[in-house]
Amino acid sequence: MFRKILIANRGEIACRVIKTARRMGIQTVAIYSDADAQALHVKMADEAVHIGPPPASDSYIKIDKVLDAVRQSGAEAVHPGYGFLSENSKFAEALEAMGVAFIGPPKGAIEAMGDKITSKKIAQDSGVSTVPGYMGLIADAQEAVKISNQIGYPVMIKASAGGGGKGMRVAWNDEDAREGFQSSKNEAASSFGDDRIFIEKFVTQPRHIEIQVLCDSHGNGIYLNERECSIQRRNQKVVEEAPSPFLDAATRKAMGEQSVALAQAVDYASAGTVEFIVDGARNFYFLEMNTRLQVEHPVTELITGVDLVEQMIRVAYGETLKIKQKDVKINGWAIENRLYAEDPYRGFLPSIGRLSRYRPPAEVAEKDHAVRNDTGVFEGGEISMYYDPMIAKLCTWAPTREAAIEHMRGALDAFEVEGIGHNLPFLAAVMDHPVFIKGEMTTAFIEEQYPEGFEGVELPEPTLRAIAASAAAMHRVAEIRRTRVSGRMDNHERHVGDDWVVTLQGHSYPVVIDAYHGGANVAFDGGEVMIVNSDWTPGDSLARLDVDGSALVLKVGKISGGFRIRSRGADLRVHVRTPRQAELAALMPEKLPPDTSRLLLCPMPGLIVKINVEIGDQVQEGQALCTVEAMKMENILRAEKKAIVSKINAGAGDSLAVDAVIMEFE
Repeated sequence: MFRKILIANRGEIACRVIKTARRMGIQTVAIYSDADAQALHVKMADEAVHIGPPPASDSYIKIDKVLDAVRQSGAEAVHPGYGFLSENSKFAEALEAMGVAFIGPPKGAIEAMGDKITSKKIAQDSGVSTVPGYMGLIADAQEAVKISNQIGYPVMIKASAGGGGKGMRVAWNDEDAREGFQSSKNEAASSFGDDRIFIEKFVTQPRHIEIQVLCDSHGNGIYLNERECSIQRRNQKVVEEAPSPFLDAATRKAMGEQSVALAQAVDYASAGTVEFIVDGARNFYFLEMNTRLQVEHPVTELITGVDLVEQMIRVAYGETLKIKQKDVKINGWAIENRLYAEDPYRGFLPSIGRLSRYRPPAEVAEKDHAVRNDTGVFEGGEISMYYDPMIAKLCTWAPTREAAIEHMRGALDAFEVEGIGHNLPFLAAVMDHPVFIKGEMTTAFIEEQYPEGFEGVELPEPTLRAIAASAAAMHRVAEIRRTRVSGRMDNHERHVGDDWVVTLQGHSYPVVIDAYHGGANVAFDGGEVMIVNSDWTPGDSLARLDVDGSALVLKVGKISGGFRIRSRGADLRVHVRTPRQAELAALMPEKLPPDTSRLLLCPMPGLIVKINVEIGDQVQEGQALCTVEAMKMENILRAEKKAIVSKINAGAGDSLAVDAVIMEFE
C-alpha cells in the first residue's frame, strides 16, 4: 500500500481524505495557499506545502505548483478531492509521467466522461437515453441564441468542463441566452481553465438522481445505489439523501446497470457518479458523469457501509474490488445537509468573515442512528472570498427516512455558527417542509416553495407556546442570577416575580411561573400549564430543554429585555416583561427601516466585474446594472424598477463590502 499521499485540494474534502488515509496507516501531505495557512486541513495533515497566493487560479489549479509539492514531499499518490484538478486529464497525465499514482480514473476515462459534450455522444452511442441538446462547441452569444431557439426555451447553458453548479445558467428567452452564455464562459474559465460551452433542453419539474459507481482496473464494476439531489439553489445541491424516496427497485436496477455499462465502456477505474434527470413517470435521462468523488458521497457510505475514499485508494494501488454487486445492500436512510457560508435571506448570496463561534453537534455512531459532520473549518477560522462557500456537510442516518429526518432536525438545532451569514435556518425549514417530508420535491423546490425568497419560518402556535414557556423559565433564572450578583438582598426570591408577559412572532402570552429546582410549571391564560425542565444557565448559547416530555433545543442570545432565540428555521426576538412593562412597550412606536429604494447595494462581499450603465441612463425594470463576483460565482444585479442613474460609486475591479452603495438613482 502507498506510504504517503498528497491531497490536491482544501477544506472539508481534504480533511475527509486525511481521516481515511490515517485509518489506513498512510501519511498525508496537504497543500495550501496564503489564505489557507491556518486552515484545518493543513493542521490535520502530516506535512504541508505552500503553493501560492489565494486565488485558486494562482495556486490550487496550477498544475506545475502542485507537481512541485508532490516532488518536495515525495508523495507516491495524489487524491484530487473534487473541483480544482479532479477532472483534469492533463494533471493525471503529468502525474503518470512522474511515476506518481492518480487516485482517480485513467486519463482516457477523464477525457471521455469528464467532458460533458463527449460523454453525451458516448452515452448516445451506448444506447443511454439523453436530454435533447446541441453537443458541438458554441462560438459566441449570437450562436447561443440561435441554437437555443432551435432547441426551444427553456434551455440550460453549461460549461463543458463544469461541475458543482459553476458555469451553468437557465435561459428562458434570447436575452437570458446572451447574458448566460457570457457569464457561463467567464465562470468556466476562472473555475476550470476551460471556457467551452454547450446547450441542452432544460427539463421542467425534474428530479435529480445519481448513481454511484465503483470500478477497478481489472474489469470489475458495481453500482452502490442512488442518491436523490433534487433540492438545489443556483443549480448546486443543498440537500441530498440515499436512497431516493421516488425510485422503485426496477428503475434503480436499470439505472445502475446502465451506469456501470457506461463506465466500463471507457475503461473506468475508481469511484464515479452518473447523473440523471428522472421525470414523474420514472423515465430517466443521462446528464453527465462526474469522474471524481462527489460532495454527497457520505450518504452512500452511510447506507452501504463502504468507505469510498478507501476503495479509491485501493483501486489506484492496483487492487481488485472485493465487493460484488450482490454484497451491496440498502441499510436504512441517510440525509445530508450542506452548510454554506451564505445568507438565505439575501437570495443565498455568499458571506465571508471570521467564525466567532463554530460548534457542530456531537458525532454519533450508534446502532439506531448516526450523526456525521464532514468539515474543513474551526472556531476562530476565516471564511475566504476566494473559495467555495461550503463549510460543512451534516449527515444523519437511521433505519427509516422519518427517523433520519428527525435526527437531522435535532442536529441542525444544536449546530452553533456565529460571525457569518449561513443557511442553517433554511436547512431547518426544509426538514420541516411538508413537500420534503412527503418526498415529493423536484429541482424547482426553492423556486416553487419560496417564490419571493426565503424569509424565515413562521412557527406553529404549539411550538411558539413551548418557546414562550421556555423563555419565561430561562428569564426567571437569569433574573435570579442578576439579583444574586447585585447582592441587594439576601432573600433574592422576593425580587423575582411570578407574573410575566412573553412576546414573540407577533404573539403575546401572559404567564405565571411556579418554579422549583431545575424547572418550572408555566401557566398560560386559559389554564394550560407547561412543565419546563432544563439545566440552562445564563450565558449558555445553547439551551437543551424538556417541555412537557418533548426535547427542545434553542440557540440563545441576550437582547435587551429578553432573548434572541433561533429554532427550527425561525429567528425570534423574544421579550419577557412584567405586566406593567408590557403595557408600556405596547405604546412604543415601531422603528421603521431606512429607505434604500433609491440605492443599489452590494448584496455580498465581492469584486465588481462590470458596470453596465452610465450616469444619466434611464434603466428599466429587470435591466442588468452590474456584475459582482464572489466565491467563484458571477451575480448580475438588476434594476427593480424604472429609474435614472444619478451616481456611480464603484467601478470594475473594486472590492466591496456587503451593503456598500454601488450606484444611486433619481
